[in-house]
Amino acid sequence: MRDLIAASALFLASAAVVLWQNAHLAVLWDTSYILDTAFRISLGQTPYRDFPLAHAPLTFLVQAALIRFGERVFFHHVLYAAVVGGLGTVLAWRIALETLRERLRAAWTVSLLLAAPLTVLGIYSILPFPFYDCDCVFCILVAILLLQRVSADDTAVLNSGRTLLRPFVAGVALPLPLFFKQNIGLPLLLAALALVLLLMLAKRLRRNPASQDGCGVAELGSIFAGAAATLVAAGSLLHFTVGVGNYLHWTIQFASQRRLPGFQQMLAVYTEPSLLWWLPAAAVALVLLRGRFARALWARSVALVLLGAPFLWTLAGLFLSSDSDDRASSLLALWPLLLVLSGALTLWNLRRGLSLRALLPVLLLVTINGTLLSQQLWGSTYAIWPLLVLLIAEMIAFLASIEPASAAQETTDRRQFVATALAAIISATLVLCGGLYMASEERLSYAQLPEGPAVRSAVPALRGMTVSGPFLPDFEELLRFAANEIPVSDGLILIPGEDPFYFATGRVPQFPVLLFDNATDPYSPAQLVEEARRRNIHWLIVKRDLQLKEDPTPQREAALEALQQVFLPYRKLGSYDVYRRP
Repeated sequence: MRDLIAASALFLASAAVVLWQNAHLAVLWDTSYILDTAFRISLGQTPYRDFPLAHAPLTFLVQAALIRFGERVFFHHVLYAAVVGGLGTVLAWRIALETLRERLRAAWTVSLLLAAPLTVLGIYSILPFPFYDCDCVFCILVAILLLQRVSADDTAVLNSGRTLLRPFVAGVALPLPLFFKQNIGLPLLLAALALVLLLMLAKRLRRNPASQDGCGVAELGSIFAGAAATLVAAGSLLHFTVGVGNYLHWTIQFASQRRLPGFQQMLAVYTEPSLLWWLPAAAVALVLLRGRFARALWARSVALVLLGAPFLWTLAGLFLSSDSDDRASSLLALWPLLLVLSGALTLWNLRRGLSLRALLPVLLLVTINGTLLSQQLWGSTYAIWPLLVLLIAEMIAFLASIEPASAAQETTDRRQFVATALAAIISATLVLCGGLYMASEERLSYAQLPEGPAVRSAVPALRGMTVSGPFLPDFEELLRFAANEIPVSDGLILIPGEDPFYFATGRVPQFPVLLFDNATDPYSPAQLVEEARRRNIHWLIVKRDLQLKEDPTPQREAALEALQQVFLPYRKLGSYDVYRRP
């Protein structure tokens, strides 16, 4: 019963935060990309074949299904984000609970402490509308939970009633994140398959010490078979629908050309100056907890202070600085520290022998670093806080179990207290600082979110969308103009495509690109004009006053100059210039 109450509370709190976020803000740029693309898919247009798409398809397909089997109402997609966000927090809590259960007597309480920050830092709390990173992390949580259940199977149970269905299902889930977001799902999949093969080889060579789980060669082979089955099924589906070559071109070749950072940028997360004193402090704390002074009260107290210092410093930043940017930077600076510590502790744990259970943190570390390839620390962490919490759970479990086998029960109890107290400090820091980080919308600082009364859309399809400032009234003026003066059969180009025009109007998109930025637009200015002519596009609509702080249109001036040789001025609206092709 208490598990049900805890899960319900975590779900409802996380979902409420997502709904609250959507009640006062929306970023038109991101919502238009997801919803307009999903809408054109719901009409039967095929990505990668009929139009370019630099991202994996599953988020768009899920949203297209909501449109196809429901109707075009923005609030339906908000509800989707709230439900998935709530479930994501519950999944992270269950994984953390299983991680702590064997090594911490207060596992249930500590797992709730660690899960509490996810009510404000959950997968959909910061970016509260359907998005591929968020969906991908939810899928990863499902896969990690399934793998954890496989590793937790008792060896005697496996031998008495052997079933390979559970590991097969876990394997089936492993490739799915790849089809939500490439840079997150691909590292996870490659790392998982490599680790499964490593474990199989170690067991075959009989060099693996007694495993801490019941995952034998047959179970590992079943995981591999499940992953292969998903990849074969996905490859066959892609071949007979869009073409595997088209898919690989847009999602791998084109996407990596436009977004993959250089090697120096990849390592930038680990150049945080605070690591120079936080890492030595953590090392001293671990020595004190494991050394001959471990029974001394002063040693445990000093260790707790040293381990908790980075979090207490971040918490103190709430009072030392009134600048939201500085506060956000202080909170995000915890990431490289926790990643380095988790990596070191994972390697230390592997000294006890290879097992699926011991290697699960490796998957988390690889996945997080793959995510950071997209927009580095500041831009990429908005959906992966649950993965960081799972790494923290691994660290807490380690602290609770580092005492020597001969340690007295009193020493064991005191060290468990250190682990529990540290979990409370971390939880308080992430709840308070994370809640302020979420509420201040620092991650959404690329968009204008002016103070003042929020404006709710009066358009039926946009019911539930709320944006402060003039953006929705100006967009609705454009929608009225289009309804009155632009025939439904006429094709349009909207630059940069910030608004969910097609989702709101139900018009059929006739131009391949709906959103013009470096990651989605493959055309040069000359190619853009040629494609507009070839597709007989009649209208060009250019938005002057963007919600985005910077216009992302590639070669904007050259592109508009080339287009204006074909399209002539027709009307000037509040935030839009309308051109028509004679």
